[in-house]
Amino acid sequence: MENKNENLYTLATRVLNEYNIKPDDIKVIQGNNIKTVWKLKVGSNLLCLKRLKHTYDKALFSVTAQDYVRKNSGNVPEIIRDKNNNMIVAIDDQLFVLYEWLYGRDLAFNNKDDLKEAILGLSKFHLSSKGYIPPLDSRTSTKLGKWPDQYDSMKNKIISWKEIAAKNSSISSYSSYLKYCDSMVEISNKALDLLNASSYKQLTSADSNSVVLCHQDYGKGNAILTNEGVYVIDLDGVTFDHPARDLRKIIGKLSENRGYWYKNLISDVLNWYISINPLNEYDKKILYIDLLYPHWFYGLVKNIFKNNKLESSSKIEKISKLELSKISTLESLM
Repeated sequence: MENKNENLYTLATRVLNEYNIKPDDIKVIQGNNIKTVWKLKVGSNLLCLKRLKHTYDKALFSVTAQDYVRKNSGNVPEIIRDKNNNMIVAIDDQLFVLYEWLYGRDLAFNNKDDLKEAILGLSKFHLSSKGYIPPLDSRTSTKLGKWPDQYDSMKNKIISWKEIAAKNSSISSYSSYLKYCDSMVEISNKALDLLNASSYKQLTSADSNSVVLCHQDYGKGNAILTNEGVYVIDLDGVTFDHPARDLRKIIGKLSENRGYWYKNLISDVLNWYISINPLNEYDKKILYIDLLYPHWFYGLVKNIFKNNKLESSSKIEKISKLELSKISTLESLM
């Protein structure tokens, strides 16, 4: 481990030469894989150096997106340019970006006050991301217009996995799957029909004002409360989509953790969000439809059939009942 850290220390020093920076102290704060993070002390300042895991064209999309959001009054860390004015430094086919260090704390999404701050921070981030045009040589990440195919693909997998489960029905997890999979297909079909009948296509067209950059992994650790408000970090996975994508993931995770769907929670999150980035009734319906789709059932059972990881029957029962319990709540909102 000591040798590994020593190598990472040497690597960081080489990268910082490209900035004409000689740090007083270097600490590895994340270094278990390609994605590595260093904390640097330079005089009285702290900086954050990150090694990216993406190829250059993918990294260019997210890094220039962050620069755009920052210049558009968004709360994201400033990217420090090297001595040649580059935002991305390449050393030995590895990519690095240097950021300002943020002074603040993680937000606890299960705390109502913190959740409100987090949602306001997300909304401001979404708003500041509007109008971003990626560089021509970047690989654009987009989910626009793709939900119907995604819904259909996941549903078809749930159907196809029945045959495997039937052959292993003596195993409790497969038995639980067989008990609920038909109900999940019904919910999938209902959500897909609603999506196709909605304004989804118009709302996710390239010229729609609803389109934002979605974070895709907005949760604890990626929302930092500072004296200047909430900062959004780790933008490596940003993609063009409807804001419902991020909101669905947050509401679904909170509901999963609580074990039930709470109508007031959905209303609170939406009201906080639209106080900064307004959503019309058609936008809201897209969110309700995406919440209806059994994303969480699929996310659990794919571990069994795609990753060869057996999940307990109690987990499958719990997530299935949670999926079924939300239907009346969401239908009352549509």
